[in-house]
Amino acid sequence: MKQHLPHFLRKCALSILTLAFTQTSFSQSGIFTEVEAGITFGPTNFLGDLGGTRGIGRGFLKDNNFPMTRFMVGAHITAHTSPLLAFRLAANYGTIAGQDEIIKGQGGLEEARKFRNSDFRSRIIEGMVVAEVYPTVLLEWDMEDLYRKFRPYGVIGVGVFNFNPQGTDPLTGQYVNLKDLSTEGQGFPEFPDRKPYKLTQLNIPMGLGVKYFVSERTSIALEVIHRKTFTDYIDDVSTTYIDPNLFDQYFGVGTEKAQLARRMANKTDQSSSANAGYGPGDKRGTSTNMDGYYSFGFKLNFKLQRSEDDYKRIKCPTMRF
Repeated sequence: MKQHLPHFLRKCALSILTLAFTQTSFSQSGIFTEVEAGITFGPTNFLGDLGGTRGIGRGFLKDNNFPMTRFMVGAHITAHTSPLLAFRLAANYGTIAGQDEIIKGQGGLEEARKFRNSDFRSRIIEGMVVAEVYPTVLLEWDMEDLYRKFRPYGVIGVGVFNFNPQGTDPLTGQYVNLKDLSTEGQGFPEFPDRKPYKLTQLNIPMGLGVKYFVSERTSIALEVIHRKTFTDYIDDVSTTYIDPNLFDQYFGVGTEKAQLARRMANKTDQSSSANAGYGPGDKRGTSTNMDGYYSFGFKLNFKLQRSEDDYKRIKCPTMRF
């Protein structure tokens, strides 16, 4: 994790600085009316197989575990083509997590997930390009007057993110990487439909926000952005349990990796015949529901260049000879 983050941030910072240095020429050519940059910070949460609330697992915020809330920070640069439309380039870093143990069992379908007893965490590094649409400007009397004005907006775009699921080893209590353990038989010949998943994936960020202009050059915003993804393995849980003997077959009988894979693939209580836990073929996750995550962002924005109105307010000094 420490190796990937600096390299990623350097690349994103270079992209943002490049756009910042070229914004003046874009403005002069009439493509952009203004360019602003800023920072984003706020809570983030995971929506997937692990954790959840009572009953059957459901989508989006209905199955949210607030105790698993983590934090995300980022930087962005936004180019406005008009008061109605803007395009944002952003880079964010944060953590998401899920845990079955914290489910409050009430005797319903949530008991099966609580008994599963799995957990995960993953750092998230993402970059995105999104469009910001400000529909209410069409109702404004003066679009150029920004001082102490609220503007709601919608967000839609495309992004790329990197993740690395880790789970707690029941034996040591330490976090271990899960992908290479093939906990659901990913890559095993017995499961040709379960391919090893990639740790870098595309997502679709979408959301809503509201922006407040503190001054002509400074604004703050509050937004919620949900990321629709195309993988069900952000938490390393998707389908069914497999025969644990397969770990010995492919990782070596009695090897440290095979034993670790056994422990991480099935954390249900199998200590007695009366409570034998889940076995091969039993449901471990729901493969038809892709994982997702969302964040609440508090944004601070600064205009990078002065507008024509700003220049009109500047009075040149009188020169005396």
